[in-house]
Amino acid sequence: MTVHLIADSAADLPKSFYDDNGVTFIPLRVLLDDKEYDDLVTIQPLDVYEAMRNGKAPKTFQPSFQLMKDAFTNLAKENQPALYIAFSSELSGTYQTAVMAANEVKEEFPDFDLRIIDSKCASLGYGLAVKHALELATNGNTIQEIETSVKDFCDHLEHIFTVDDLTYLARGGRISKASAFVGGLLNIKPLLDVEGGKLVPLEKIRGKKKLLKRMIELMKERGRDLNSQTIGISHGDAEETADEIKRLIEAEFHPKDIVVHMIGSTIGAHAGPGTVAVFFSGKEKR
Repeated sequence: MTVHLIADSAADLPKSFYDDNGVTFIPLRVLLDDKEYDDLVTIQPLDVYEAMRNGKAPKTFQPSFQLMKDAFTNLAKENQPALYIAFSSELSGTYQTAVMAANEVKEEFPDFDLRIIDSKCASLGYGLAVKHALELATNGNTIQEIETSVKDFCDHLEHIFTVDDLTYLARGGRISKASAFVGGLLNIKPLLDVEGGKLVPLEKIRGKKKLLKRMIELMKERGRDLNSQTIGISHGDAEETADEIKRLIEAEFHPKDIVVHMIGSTIGAHAGPGTVAVFFSGKEKR
């Protein structure tokens, strides 16, 4: 590849993706039972979901400044153009830390062409942007061409997701504890979106069937050329529900491809087990 790619664990791609494609991997951190772990390295998503089901409340942290700087320095020594597509700056400080680390590295290696994109995306939506960049890099596109294309890709990427238990969002301050309690009693599930990199509530829907139907309706309303897209589905240890919505998407839109992955420890620690999300390119800029 003409450009070296960098991404972090909030992209919710399997570790094998990074290893097999030569993409530099930056793990976010998880604190569980007073021990600190690296996402997808020393802790796996299922460990986090099991802990949450047992009443534990894991916390997450951005990568350390030194980890970022070391990764960038190693790439600078190779003197190959590099592009870091980062987790949304509205949901983590990862992007800001990466910018600071890059500035220090560039002082020592002024000719190193390192660019950092704030994807304003999360989970497999962010992951699809990384996969898009990889395809361009593999085809020999320049760093400028990849940067421009990835920014446009991210600008149009829709995130539609729901959580199974509102308690986890309440813990993170996304909704009130009272709303979580009432929602649990009435089997009310929220539909959420990501706009400008931030979580935004869309609707509240009662019942799983209505919820999945509404997700398909929103895809129809917002999507562009869905039959020619790669659609992403991520889930918090909810493979059965992910398979169900995959079948609905296949029947309705006949997309080019559907990629399904488990939500990683970092995002899963906030959304909780049972979360399901779909990602696709929309008609309008987010």
